[in-house]
Amino acid sequence: MEEVAIVYMVAGLSSRFGGKIKALAKVTDDETLIEYSLNQALPAGFTKIIFIVGRHTEQPFKEKFGNNYKGIPIVYCLQEYDENKRDKPWGTADALCCAKDEANCSFVVCNGDDLYGGETFEIIVEHLKNNSTCATAGYRLGNVLSEKGGVNRGIFKINGNIVESITETFNITKENLYSMGLNENNLSSQQIWGLSSNVLNELKERLIYFKKNHEGDRKAECLLPSELTELIKQKKIIIKIYPTKGKWFGITNPGDELIIKEQLKN
Repeated sequence: MEEVAIVYMVAGLSSRFGGKIKALAKVTDDETLIEYSLNQALPAGFTKIIFIVGRHTEQPFKEKFGNNYKGIPIVYCLQEYDENKRDKPWGTADALCCAKDEANCSFVVCNGDDLYGGETFEIIVEHLKNNSTCATAGYRLGNVLSEKGGVNRGIFKINGNIVESITETFNITKENLYSMGLNENNLSSQQIWGLSSNVLNELKERLIYFKKNHEGDRKAECLLPSELTELIKQKKIIIKIYPTKGKWFGITNPGDELIIKEQLKN
């Protein structure tokens, strides 16, 4: 059986979410958001679960899950940073590189506080099993805005079904969409990527370079979309995009989990 890992980025506490762990918010009477996501993902055929945790999330996750979920082994990778020199971790590219030794097969990496829908996982896993290229899902921007406040989204530039770039765009609301030169039909990244393990070597090199260039900067973050864009430009990776009509749910602001709870009931 071909191995494919699912990698969840769950290292952060959210200041906008009252300093709590968004992935552990209850979204049904008996499931947290991360459990709901795992239940959507696992039928796609994942053979390993990797949680990238931070020092504040490591213990809660280990207490919740232990070393397996529904028979699938779980490993934990710790994203650390020097609090004397930094106000926050080094960003999502750094988070993923923490899993370099464990993600030794093709893998899907995604946020632990988003729900992508089972079909999205199936499509990306299917792609990884049958192609040497990478893959991602593109969500219609109009479907992935928050009811309560602004959100940051990666906006895709595509050529046919191949990604040319991902531009991180900040504080998008339903009201300011058009003034930002965007519209509801733009394809947006919700940070779900199907990658091969050798991409991690390329990312690690870029991360070392980034940290060297931002030495002494307490807040600079090495972001996955930006680094993948650079690798695309250098012709080191090809990412095929699969537009999805699937419904995305995510927690950004307090109260979002109640909206999700209501929508999942329907």
